Amino acid sequence: MARRLAKHRGMNIASLIDPVAAEGGPTTIPDADKWMQGRTLYGGASALVAYTAVRRAFTDLPPLRAAQIGFVGPVGESFSIRREIVRQGRNVTQVRSELFGDKGVLLTALWLFGDSREANALHDAERPGDWPGPPGEAEDAMSGKGPAFITENFEIRRAQETRGPGEPVVRRWARLTDRGELDPVSQIILMGDVLPPGAMRAMQRQGPLSSINWGFNLLDTHPQTSDGWWLAEAACQHADDGYSSERLRLWNTDGKQILDGMQSAAIFG
Repeated sequence: MARRLAKHRGMNIASLIDPVAAEGGPTTIPDADKWMQGRTLYGGASALVAYTAVRRAFTDLPPLRAAQIGFVGPVGESFSIRREIVRQGRNVTQVRSELFGDKGVLLTALWLFGDSREANALHDAERPGDWPGPPGEAEDAMSGKGPAFITENFEIRRAQETRGPGEPVVRRWARLTDRGELDPVSQIILMGDVLPPGAMRAMQRQGPLSSINWGFNLLDTHPQTSDGWWLAEAACQHADDGYSSERLRLWNTDGKQILDGMQSAAIFG
């Protein structure tokens, strides 16, 4: 029987992950409407559910290092969860988790956890060019508009001068309005897919866009930032045949890169 929570204002984060049980199985998200992007849960929200299932099932895992996530079908308020350890080595453990419904798999994810080793290579990630300045001085970008998951859960501010068509890069300051007791890595998973594809700036006509997958490397296993703000960027690397290859990155307020990711997006219209 799926566990349910009563609806309460200000409890969006709790209502998203509290129903996730260590044993997996049938699950219902009581406030799913607050996390919807069209007819599916926002990708970061469904990815966080899949990650939370792994963390609660296998409590002695080392830090998260990377993930590969496939958005297979629309995820609604009710689904089942399964998770399993694929391989556990001396330093690295790989774990699979899936959300599935009546028609099969809706989301599949492979999580890579790894203990630290003595460094044999040192190279800092590139800091962003054209630093936008602190988020406290930035203009609101999507106040009161956008899909439900944005209006209900995020504060988005401008971090670039570009508006409308142009270089296919979208860069914004973003933070969760209700972080609750969510740990920093879970926040990053929830935040990493928050922006639309950069290809939106290269579209010849308006039309829907949809994430198909998302893979990322976590560059800091204990990420920190100021007041919940992260600088997010979605940059189109190539677009043709109705698809876009996107690079997704996150930096903290000090300009340190925290996440380096790739995504394939479907470009309709």
